[in-house]
Amino acid sequence: MKYWSVSPERYTKIATVALVLLCVIVVTGAAVRLTGSGLGCEDWPQCNDERFIDVSTGHGAIEQVNRLFTGLVAAGVIAAVLAARRRRPYRADLVNLAWGLVDGVVGQVVLGGIVVMTDLHPLANQGHFVLSMILVANSTVLVIRSRESAREITIDSFTRTCGRLTVIAGIAALLTGTIVTGSGPHAGDENARRFDLVISSVARVHGATVILALLLLLVTIGAARRTSSTWVSIAPVLEMMMVVGVLQGAVGYVQYFNGIPAALVAFHIAGATGFMIVLTILWARLGQPTDRFGQMVDDNRATVSS
Repeated sequence: MKYWSVSPERYTKIATVALVLLCVIVVTGAAVRLTGSGLGCEDWPQCNDERFIDVSTGHGAIEQVNRLFTGLVAAGVIAAVLAARRRRPYRADLVNLAWGLVDGVVGQVVLGGIVVMTDLHPLANQGHFVLSMILVANSTVLVIRSRESAREITIDSFTRTCGRLTVIAGIAALLTGTIVTGSGPHAGDENARRFDLVISSVARVHGATVILALLLLLVTIGAARRTSSTWVSIAPVLEMMMVVGVLQGAVGYVQYFNGIPAALVAFHIAGATGFMIVLTILWARLGQPTDRFGQMVDDNRATVSS
């Protein structure tokens, strides 16, 4: 019996849809917190003791829409798994990455329940966002690998080291940002717990990590420009990271000095998601494409397994 197959081009589109859905749910999740709807559904997995779905209140409707959107995300990542198994030529690395998305979404569902059961404890909320960023990174790598063929990219060792330090500093900036959020006014409910930290102090720490990441990025750009082949290979992602990083820094300062308005926080969270994507792309471009993106299973073996 002949089964349907998926071309590499079509699989890239499917993986991209999964990535978009994972990014959108980060923003919808932020909307739940920013509108004070974190406990709009006081139970889990039901909305409350009486109904599985309840949109009788504004807060409940917002929380319910976010929960239901999780189902769409789940469908997207399951499609990524099924399509990866039918992709021709078969790639075991793509299947494994797609399964990572499924595991992550299941983890998000469990964490979502923990967030509600702990009455929006900031540590649970922080874990929810961190797992979201891991999922976005996983999905980004899936898209990158689905588009890559085995080929050499020349990156000198000094530029690679600087670039990796830049990515690490960027991730540190994202993590310190979650502490600022957990200490700030937008906890999802006016009675929700916050970290017992002075927000001005944690904001300074967060700002310092952002500045460090941008300084390391400048060093990486300078190092990359020394060699034409290196610059050609990674210039677009370095320039993209600079743009996103500067915008994020600007938005962060504006929101801090204007009382942290919810609209700017939402924009900042969307920007953080984009920043995670750029960090992931940079790390991937600094790797060894012939080893990491060219891992294909023998076509004959794939045909037998079909």
